[in-house]
Amino acid sequence: MTSTNGPSPADFQNDQMHPHGSEKASGSGGGRSEQYQSESIGREPGQLARGLNPRRMPEPPPATVSPGMALSSAASEPRGSTRPGVPPDFSRMRGPATQGARPQGSAPPIQPTAKRGQRATVSTQGEENNGETQEEEAWLDRLLLGAPPWLISAIVHSVLLLILALLILPPLRRTTVELETVWAESLGEQLEVDTFLAGTGHELEQEPVLTPEDLLPVEDPFAAPPDVPVTAYAGTHATSLTEAPQIGLALAGREEGMKKALLAAYGGTATTEAAVMRGLQWLARQQARDGSWSLCGPYSNGVRPDWENKVAATAMALIAFQGAGMTHRRGQFRPHVERGWKWLLSQQDENGNFFSEGPFNHRFYTNGLCGIALCEIYGMTRDETFREPAERLIRYLVESQSPEGGWRYSPQADSDLSVTGWVLMALQSARMAGLNPPGDTFRKIERFLDRVALDGGARYSYQRGDEPTPAMTAEGLLCRQYLGWARNDPRLLQGVAYLTQPENLIDYQNPNVYYWYYATQVCHHMEGEAWRKWNERMRQAVPAHQVTSGPEAGSWDPMKPFPDTWAEHGGRLYVTCLSIYMLEVYYRHLPLYTNVFTLLGAEAQNPR
Repeated sequence: MTSTNGPSPADFQNDQMHPHGSEKASGSGGGRSEQYQSESIGREPGQLARGLNPRRMPEPPPATVSPGMALSSAASEPRGSTRPGVPPDFSRMRGPATQGARPQGSAPPIQPTAKRGQRATVSTQGEENNGETQEEEAWLDRLLLGAPPWLISAIVHSVLLLILALLILPPLRRTTVELETVWAESLGEQLEVDTFLAGTGHELEQEPVLTPEDLLPVEDPFAAPPDVPVTAYAGTHATSLTEAPQIGLALAGREEGMKKALLAAYGGTATTEAAVMRGLQWLARQQARDGSWSLCGPYSNGVRPDWENKVAATAMALIAFQGAGMTHRRGQFRPHVERGWKWLLSQQDENGNFFSEGPFNHRFYTNGLCGIALCEIYGMTRDETFREPAERLIRYLVESQSPEGGWRYSPQADSDLSVTGWVLMALQSARMAGLNPPGDTFRKIERFLDRVALDGGARYSYQRGDEPTPAMTAEGLLCRQYLGWARNDPRLLQGVAYLTQPENLIDYQNPNVYYWYYATQVCHHMEGEAWRKWNERMRQAVPAHQVTSGPEAGSWDPMKPFPDTWAEHGGRLYVTCLSIYMLEVYYRHLPLYTNVFTLLGAEAQNPR
């Protein structure tokens, strides 16, 4: 029996859930239910929870709801109007007769029972989820409202400190700087080894070493040192049965330790050395199966077939390998050198002559080249296999010298400076190896040079009566240097000044590798300003014109950018070999006028 003046259990629940507590709106209890429903439907989840004041909300008394009340909404809801998650509008359940207060003493109306299959629940799954979300947000609100101020301040300051640390600490981290050296040079701006051996400091400048007048003449100034017997002292010094190679003084620069020191001292760079290596690799690819090389091919731009000379081509290739320190015993190209020498030695006749094919004017060019290669390999290795062939060839050359003092196309006929220069270098290489050609042979060469000299010996011509040329002047001056002219000889100084004039420096608009090869050696022996001017141009221009791609990579094209003076006669192999010789000049032969062992110090005397 419910009280006639008090609220019903349903009204009490509506008041308890109302945001204004137990305050009643104007009108009946049905009005309060309608106001609650409209406010709750219009709010987002969580807004209702935030509108409640948990401190003012009274604990709701336990309420009992009859089964009939639970079904009232479902019975009065129009079909198809129920929306999941949205509470039904209870105001629609009451007709006009129920808008006011229920008559005193009347019993609640009997609600119809829901039919089978009809929705009969007010609280849906969506309402349950919304209720859980509202409870979580209400708990979070209570937590934040109840947190002490110092805790919030600590959190804010921690975040600020973290941001400042991210801004300040990265610059303090240790960074690693990687440097890449690029050997891309421009004329006059070379990237060289920065070392005290480079000879760029004023403290290393030396006056020219002049030969004292009171020294006794020696027979072979470039001969290798004599053999010194090894003596064991009471078994305290270990010895080896392997004979150490004794290299003549002028060939010592090809040893690995000396090679590096001389490159630094005389202006060689990584660019020049890389070009040498690429050139040797190209030569290695051109070697025939029998060990020989050819002036015709298999590469492009070789000579025509009737000018073929395999002996001369093989000798030129071997000189290039040996100039870089490669022999049949050591080095990256040891197998190529070994096969090349096996074939070349088989071409020598019993008189010592190597020439057997090619144009008639190739005879002493061929023997001069073979003499250089043969004496060098013997001086570098002391392999007795080469001693007898070298002595036989030197004897043949001496016996073929013309009365005029030089050599040309036939034995004991006439002379020209071009052929004589190659033969003199073969005889000079024999001196370096300790084979001792007769001294009278060199005196005859001096007389011939006097015959082709002009301007008092400063310039030279091909034959007597011809006009002097830069190529013959360079070859003549190199012969004079090896025959004993001092570095301060006025004739030599005048001739070198002529070679280093701007119009006579290396210029690929008018290529002439024959001239450049001889002038490079002359200026290298002179050192000083002459070598600086020549080398600055050479070490830049020569590597820059090397072929860098395709099947001919590593070679020099005899036809590009303009045809070389001797392109038709020598072809690609000839131009490539002379270009390699130029870039090996830093260590191929030691300079004539400077004691490099004093200049370079202990590193040169004890190469690593």
